Amino acid sequence: MSSGERRTFPLVPRRRLTGLPFGDLPSRRRGHGSDIIGVRPYQAGDPVGSIDWFASARASSASGGDEFVVRERAADEAPRVVVVADRRPAMGLYPPSLPWLAKRDALRESVAAIVASAAAARADLAALDFGDGGAEPYWLPPGRRERQWQIAERENGTTPFAAPEDNLELALAFLGRRRTELPPATFVFVVSDFLAMPPAETWQDAVARGWDVVPVVIQDPVWERSFPAVGGVALPVADPGTGRGRLVRLSTRQARRRREANERRYAELRAELESFGFQPVAVMDSAPAAVDAAFIEWAEDRRRSRWPR
Repeated sequence: MSSGERRTFPLVPRRRLTGLPFGDLPSRRRGHGSDIIGVRPYQAGDPVGSIDWFASARASSASGGDEFVVRERAADEAPRVVVVADRRPAMGLYPPSLPWLAKRDALRESVAAIVASAAAARADLAALDFGDGGAEPYWLPPGRRERQWQIAERENGTTPFAAPEDNLELALAFLGRRRTELPPATFVFVVSDFLAMPPAETWQDAVARGWDVVPVVIQDPVWERSFPAVGGVALPVADPGTGRGRLVRLSTRQARRRREANERRYAELRAELESFGFQPVAVMDSAPAAVDAAFIEWAEDRRRSRWPR
């Protein structure tokens, strides 16, 4: 993660919160918090730590059976943030010798911007990726202490880019099994080029859980969102598996068709993400200042859409 002072962005929620932000006061919404507002019968999936053992003993004594009662708390309106990093081999491109966006650098800087802004907002922070290539992901559960340096260590350049093509689908399914850790309104930043797009059902499930999903789209503005007029020119192309380059010569017609296909693909990607109510962050440069500016622009756009002037 880059050193130096970052320009943080505000975590503007998609919906208005009930009460003051950043955990200053409890809200009327049930969830994770410090103030107990009632009890209810235990349900499958409730954490053991929420059980009120004295109330459970009284209920068991009165009913003559085993009854468990859990405490319900008012949710402190501090944001909770999860960073999902796409570490497919293609996201490890490109070496500095090639004239394309260095996606591994853009990924690292995007995660750095999210982590710095979450820390500024006193948010609980979590991180998830399948970069090691195994069936089990790297999962850092929500918390505040030491999260910044742990995620920085994960993004320091030694973590593999060995995630499967469907790793975003796997990641969101993994998060879906952690209902008690990730309540509604949790920010889920998904950092990827989205050239391996999860199925619509995956996004629909995330929306149904009430999460505030923010796709961070890392694509080269020249070579992926469009394509230059390079007919007859030998171009360096990198192999996703090895990162090594080779020369490819395209005709004028091939270059034009590639541009049309890339522009259509990006437009369809934006339209699909926006159809779920998402407001993507567009990252087109790996420089820290450019990445920070992209997130600040996203926050301002979201603020304007929620509070029109």
